Amino acid sequence: MSSSSEQKQHGTQQTKKATASGWIGSVLEYYDFFIYATAASLIFPQVFFPQGDPQIAIVASLATYGVGYVARPIGAFVLGHWGDTHGRKQVLLICMFLMGISTMAVGLLPTYDQVGLLAPTLLVVLRLIQGFAVAGEISGASSMILEHAPFGRRGFYASFTLQGVQAGQILAAAVFLPLAYFMPSEAFNSWGWRIPFLMSFVVIIAGYIIRREVDETPAFAQETKKGEVPKAPVIQAIRENWRDMLRVMCASLMNVIPVVATIFGAAYAVQPGYGIGFSKDVYLWIPVLGNCLAVLVIPIVGNLSDKIGRRPLIIGGSLGAGLLSFGYLYAISIHNVPLAIVMSLLMWGLVYQGYNAIFPSFYPEMFPTRTRVSAMAISQNLGTMVTAMLPAVFATVAPPGSSNIPVTVGSITLGITVIAAIAVWTARETYRVRMHDLGNRDASPVPHAEYHELREKAFAEARKTSWISAFSMKH
Repeated sequence: MSSSSEQKQHGTQQTKKATASGWIGSVLEYYDFFIYATAASLIFPQVFFPQGDPQIAIVASLATYGVGYVARPIGAFVLGHWGDTHGRKQVLLICMFLMGISTMAVGLLPTYDQVGLLAPTLLVVLRLIQGFAVAGEISGASSMILEHAPFGRRGFYASFTLQGVQAGQILAAAVFLPLAYFMPSEAFNSWGWRIPFLMSFVVIIAGYIIRREVDETPAFAQETKKGEVPKAPVIQAIRENWRDMLRVMCASLMNVIPVVATIFGAAYAVQPGYGIGFSKDVYLWIPVLGNCLAVLVIPIVGNLSDKIGRRPLIIGGSLGAGLLSFGYLYAISIHNVPLAIVMSLLMWGLVYQGYNAIFPSFYPEMFPTRTRVSAMAISQNLGTMVTAMLPAVFATVAPPGSSNIPVTVGSITLGITVIAAIAVWTARETYRVRMHDLGNRDASPVPHAEYHELREKAFAEARKTSWISAFSMKH
């Protein structure tokens, strides 16, 4: 075998390992993150807060979900700096350990009835650690996969980061569903909800085994070899790329859709104060089915973005999901389970993936290697922090007993998705820009004919060695 062939095979193998690491790491980390989100909607109002006023308990519980996002910018600064100065691999291991340990600890907390205000205080502290940890996951995993991926296939491979996030949500609900269904309500509310949190021990073990097998990315290794690793990547990113960071921050407001689908939607459907009356085990199936469809759709959309570009799909997905939020909330309001499932499949499982599948390639492609993790982590987490308090805002402007809840919450949601779409519309297209030119505003994209020829070569190499190419939709 020639040295060139050996190098190609090694590169393909590392692409596979990096993609598997990003995918499974996202599954495990977001399993942790979403069992908290699910519990904050369904369980925590009754467990960690006083029961005198159900509206206050709901708002307070959903606010603890938002507190995790408040910690994200801090984590983004620290973990982004670490990822750009010490490498993508190291920062991903740190994220995983912090998330796993803090999630396990939630499962060991005393309740409000046992220790009073100490219970929600400890809950907030652990939620801050969770938010800090998760801040580096998406940017680190996306950068690692992107920098290992062959030119012409970055959108496809990077999309597996978010496919892992959706799979993590499925796993979180899959653990809650049998517990909520088979356990008596009293036992589930008393101790059964703790089981999914304690199972995070598996996160630490499995994640470490997988992530230690991945090499550092060629792009970062080259920066290190040239001595071009910045001492202060955060400052450099803000100085050189503040316009694109602002675009990413605004585009990340699209996090409003998962907030509506999985957080406020759950509280609206299930909490007694709203009077809709969905049972917990029935409602949990709605986002699960949407996520199951998303897992299938994401690599297809990611691959499509390598053919036609990132921006059209993100803009269409943003506006479409915002419009569909009205129908989703209306279906809940009339307690129509089949309609709620259909609207979830459309809004969350299909249309939203036009954004969700592509931002793991589009965001890091906006920035150069030397500041990529910092720039993406800070701007994305500042954007999602703004949406973090939306569950509590929604519960405040559309509290139990109010009228026109679907119109009120849907209008806010649509307005936010319009802002995200405009931000992406102002950005430059990146899918045909070579790795070493990313982040350079004056870089010329590779001509279409040459680009598709290089893309064909990447396909041919992937067919020889990669199991993951089975997901690809070449034509």
